[in-house]
Amino acid sequence: MTDRITTLNLDQGYLASGAERNKVLRNTYWLLALSLVPTVLGAWIGVATGITMALTGGIGLIVFLGGAFGFMYAIEKTKNSAAGVPVLLAFTFFMGLMLSRMIAMVLGFKNGSDLIMTAFGGTAGVFFVMASLSSVIKRDLSGMGKWLFVGALAIMVGGIINVFVGSTAGMMAISVAAIGVFSAYMLYDLKRIVDGGETNYISATLALYLDVINVFQSLLALLGIMGGERD
Repeated sequence: MTDRITTLNLDQGYLASGAERNKVLRNTYWLLALSLVPTVLGAWIGVATGITMALTGGIGLIVFLGGAFGFMYAIEKTKNSAAGVPVLLAFTFFMGLMLSRMIAMVLGFKNGSDLIMTAFGGTAGVFFVMASLSSVIKRDLSGMGKWLFVGALAIMVGGIINVFVGSTAGMMAISVAAIGVFSAYMLYDLKRIVDGGETNYISATLALYLDVINVFQSLLALLGIMGGERD
């Protein structure tokens, strides 16, 4: 959830024509769907090999933040070139690896597979609702950006603190807040595309991908805490 904040620095661009807006939206949806493939692959490799299980506490936080910010810097630098899509997909593979530790923990529950599918279905439902709203809401939502930034910053700080505190109640509170903030970010980012405020589909995909992955992992954490059944 921490890395979503950097997308606020993306160039606003110019207002695109209707045809270009539709093209950007279409390409964004296709690339977002494609980005889930390396994410799933990275998560599967992480669970199968246990490569991320040792990344706990401060070490895990450093690896995650260093990798995430490094990749997003590279995406920003290559978003207008042929290298942009491969770099983005490499980032989503990395995010899958980082997510594998949580997935492995959830799979340790008797109903772990059901919890993962519920989190996936819930995330898909949130995305569908926000995509539908973005196409019918006529109001300019650009003013939401600064408030969402504050919310995301608070979640980031809270998440970092909780890495060291290890509070279950804190994790639940952070997860609930993240679901709300990043669901709203989905609407905000989709509306920017629909209104022509975002004209680069790689940047648009990165923003939406971060929204989706944060909602998913927050839902999964919440479901694991509240509904995990041990053998």
